[in-house]
Amino acid sequence: MLRRLISFRRPALTLKVRRTTVPGRMLPWLCLLLLLAVPLVASAASVQATLDRSTVQLGETVTLNLHIAGSDSAAMPDLGPLKQDFDILGSSQSSNLSIINGQRSAELVIGVVLRPKHVGTIVIPSLAVAGAQTAPLPLQVDPANPATAAASGKSVFMEAEVKPRRAWVGEQLSYVVRLYVSGDITNGTLDAPQVGGVQLRQVGNDLRYDQMRGGRDYRVIERRYALVPQHAGTLTIPALDFQGVALDPNDPNSFFGAGMQVSASAPAQTVQVQAVPADWGQSAWLPARALSLTLTGWPDAGTPVRVGQPINLTMTLSATGLSAGALPQLSLPAIPGATVYPDQPKTATAEDGAWLQASVARGFAVVPERSGTLTLPATTLRWFDVTSGQERTAEIPARSIAVLPVAGVAASSSAPTPAAAPAAAPAAAVPATPAATAGEQGASWHWIALASLLLWLLTVLMWWLWRRRAPRRPAAAVPGAAASDSVRRLKQAFLAMAHDGDASAQLRALLAWAQAERPAIRHAGELDAALADGEQRQAIAVLQRRCYGGAPLAAGDDLAEVFQRGFAWRSEERKDDDGLPPLYPFKL
Repeated sequence: MLRRLISFRRPALTLKVRRTTVPGRMLPWLCLLLLLAVPLVASAASVQATLDRSTVQLGETVTLNLHIAGSDSAAMPDLGPLKQDFDILGSSQSSNLSIINGQRSAELVIGVVLRPKHVGTIVIPSLAVAGAQTAPLPLQVDPANPATAAASGKSVFMEAEVKPRRAWVGEQLSYVVRLYVSGDITNGTLDAPQVGGVQLRQVGNDLRYDQMRGGRDYRVIERRYALVPQHAGTLTIPALDFQGVALDPNDPNSFFGAGMQVSASAPAQTVQVQAVPADWGQSAWLPARALSLTLTGWPDAGTPVRVGQPINLTMTLSATGLSAGALPQLSLPAIPGATVYPDQPKTATAEDGAWLQASVARGFAVVPERSGTLTLPATTLRWFDVTSGQERTAEIPARSIAVLPVAGVAASSSAPTPAAAPAAAPAAAVPATPAATAGEQGASWHWIALASLLLWLLTVLMWWLWRRRAPRRPAAAVPGAAASDSVRRLKQAFLAMAHDGDASAQLRALLAWAQAERPAIRHAGELDAALADGEQRQAIAVLQRRCYGGAPLAAGDDLAEVFQRGFAWRSEERKDDDGLPPLYPFKL
């Protein structure tokens, strides 16, 4: 590696200013425009200060980056407040300008290389940059590691560190390798760790910084790994080797591959891995440094919710010290009086620090089926806190909400009630005939009962004859099934949200209605193939493009009008059912 110092000098810019006399009557207007423009200019750029590392050893360097958004040039800020705790070794500037869809975006980054003067927690003070103030930043400075003092006289040496030294099965270990180089090295190769019985992955990119050891400057390359042991016992991480060629600046032949071979080795590391506690049980083993379980989307008490109206919820599980593959799948508990339709989970693992940051999020559509109080039971998840060695529980508390009936269903069911009262009043007002004797009443009742029995037998006989002559039809096409309360309720729920802009909720409600009439249908493709009406099939295709392709809602897309009369099924039943059960939510 060759070190070259390259300096950039900006060309001088000369401006010629022509003196212009402003009339007296225009001077107040110009002053007003200047006053209005000052806040706009001041707010054009935002400033943020960051450190490339939050913890260093005494003698190492750290880079303070000042990010100026909205500007590609700025004056060097006053770095005087930093000189009390740091040696300022140098600075650099880099700018980035991009134009996307006509929108201009610019950012300037000023990097300042600092070397702490003492150990302890040092607070980098607020700096005035481009007319704004940065936030203070804490920096932890630890004493220099005395274990490497003997190696500080070498031109190349390595260090290795693993945390923690005692861990649990499935717990993430932080393994760090540092290569110290003094001088120019070329053709260098650094081995990757080969450890059996563990899951190993490199975390982030290599860090590069400077450090002084024994009065000598070194360039440091730091590489971090995440190790997850799979078995209990003693875990041994073997030594890692580095091979390279050192260049002598006083020897011109060394630049043509005639340098001296150098090597270094990082010492082996051992970790004691403990087995899962015997009393943990059958629940998932989650050894994490931190874990949280949250649920968003539940409506407030004042928000009206009606039967068939979906409640869109999002459950999120986040953990520190675990990968996304180690997290369990999320589900809601059984909700009496509602149907739950889960979405596909979304997982992510961040690798920007020493510990993995894993998260999984899953959406659920909860569709109430009846009016009254809808209660979502509490959801709990056991996990093991590796920092304290204690079992903990993440919990989403139970919550309830009042569900109102569908407006159309409530009005139609209550309409016949007043009309039934007048019909009963005249019957109750007919007086009994006093001249009728008990014997006559008993004889008349006998003949009435006999006639009723004969009429019932005749009705049963006629129904049996009709059933023998009537042609058989597929079970899914029986009109009585489509007229059931469940089908009518799901249809009204879909029509209620047909004008809503949420395409995903509309597609779920349409599939729920279709599955109530034909349980064999599992997705939109099978629903499209089972319909005979071209307009309904076109509406399903448009709905899928809106849901999965991000197509906008057109003015002529009226789902309520297309499906108002119900599904136009094909006359024949499909035969390609593979017998797969429908997707239902499950418990943790």
